[in-house]
Amino acid sequence: MLKQYEEIYKTYFPRVFSFLVKFCGNDELAEELTQETFYQAFLSLRKFKGQSHLFTWLVSIGKNVFYKHLKKNKKDIDSVNIDLVVNVLYSDHLNSPEEMLLKKALVKTIKEKINEIPEKYKNVVILRIYADMPFSQIAETLG
Repeated sequence: MLKQYEEIYKTYFPRVFSFLVKFCGNDELAEELTQETFYQAFLSLRKFKGQSHLFTWLVSIGKNVFYKHLKKNKKDIDSVNIDLVVNVLYSDHLNSPEEMLLKKALVKTIKEKINEIPEKYKNVVILRIYADMPFSQIAETLG
């Protein structure tokens, strides 16, 4: 069983780490989150039913580990570099079907969260993400 864990770790560590670097924008934090992701995955490996690709499952755990990290450190969505999230969504390096599904899920989550914020802040986010406006131009546009 240990050999199997090692193989999973060696195979998927670089991809999970790369995803988390792009997601959080910090190599050191991504390293820590990747370690925690594999720890949580190994604790739950028996629950993995194989209904999705193993990488998809690991990235899902990684996202949850990242969100728990934000909550634990009392940081909110403002601490996430929105440019990095946009880069992940629009990057071409994540091309597998599983990764495309993850992008779609992330877009859906972002849209849901945007809809939850007050209108004046929502407009800023929409102009930044969808119109790719610099903050100075957004300030001028919205007054």
